[in-house]
Amino acid sequence: MIAIPQRQPAIFLPHGGGPCFFMDWSWGPADTWNRTRSFLEGLAATLPTPPKAIVVVSGHWEEPAFTANAATAPKLIFDYSGFPEHTYQLTWPAPGSPDLAKQVAELLGKTGLPSAVNADRGFDHGVFVPLKVAFPDARIPVVSLSLAASLDPALHLAAGRALTPLREEGVLIVGSGMSFHNLGAYLRPETVERARAFDAWLTSAVESPAATRSPLLTHWREAPFATFAHPREEHLIPLMAVAGAGGDGPGKRIFSDEPMGAAISAYRFD
Repeated sequence: MIAIPQRQPAIFLPHGGGPCFFMDWSWGPADTWNRTRSFLEGLAATLPTPPKAIVVVSGHWEEPAFTANAATAPKLIFDYSGFPEHTYQLTWPAPGSPDLAKQVAELLGKTGLPSAVNADRGFDHGVFVPLKVAFPDARIPVVSLSLAASLDPALHLAAGRALTPLREEGVLIVGSGMSFHNLGAYLRPETVERARAFDAWLTSAVESPAATRSPLLTHWREAPFATFAHPREEHLIPLMAVAGAGGDGPGKRIFSDEPMGAAISAYRFD
């Protein structure tokens, strides 16, 4: 008898700052990212079954068209600077999946969305840093997917909807970014309440049914302190893809913290 894969959720997670989970300090006290690391360490246990594969929409990769990483054995891209030398020696040899990358591009293309594959792309730190914590064995095939360079929220919601069938095939869809990403605002006294206000709006939007959620996320700039939370939105846009893949029902916040005085959250759609 052929086992039928269990439906996987779609999850937006915070990937922290650079290689923060693998060092004793990161832009603040040594325990700054401990709660986020603990959340990631427990993530796999919350899934219905180990995923057949993972598709990761990374806030650290932009292309003119949605581009799926079709490398068989992706290398790591150490796209951060100014960190200790040992953080450039990290390893995480998760396999790629050219077949899944092709399927991702085809699903996007069938709905009229611009799509491509790239057989040379590695895993940027928006992919390997959080997944090395969540899936340290590096056995599950991973396909990373770029943002579209327009950063159009409606376009990314549509991309997520196009990828929804993968969930039924046992593929976990992950958006890797940050719900607050203003590097100049950390540890500033005015940031606390501003970040909380944006986080409360974002959580309310995510926890709404899709018919309400999609318009809210499309017009996210109308939220309180939106452009303070995201002077540039590349770290928020992976959430749009996840929300698009989330189906018609509401999502839910599954993690929150305030590292360096800025509220961040993780969200899940079952």
